Amino acid sequence: MLVSILHRATGDGMATIGTGLFVWWLAALASGEKAYATFLDTFTLSGGGLNILGWIVGVGLTLSVFQHMMSGIRHLVMDTGAAFELKRNRTFALMTMVCSVAFTAIFWLYLGTK
Repeated sequence: MLVSILHRATGDGMATIGTGLFVWWLAALASGEKAYATFLDTFTLSGGGLNILGWIVGVGLTLSVFQHMMSGIRHLVMDTGAAFELKRNRTFALMTMVCSVAFTAIFWLYLGTK
């Protein structure tokens, strides 16, 4: 049940927060250098890295994407008629959470090496 709730919550979060940030970014681009600098200053440090808000939003949205994707893959497998046994279903549910955290960590570690 937790995975189902997380699937809905991550989808809603990506839709609202992700779309809001995207629209803000587009509006800042269209409004000129000062507006775009304000957008960048909200999420980045003057040296070029992310500030705490940038980390929270970036990691949060990345985790949401991977959690939603893993849960969607789980539902796709279940739509084929597989994994309805309780033990296998619980294992797949646990795997969605473990894989989403692992993929998020790998993604941010990869970005850190660039």
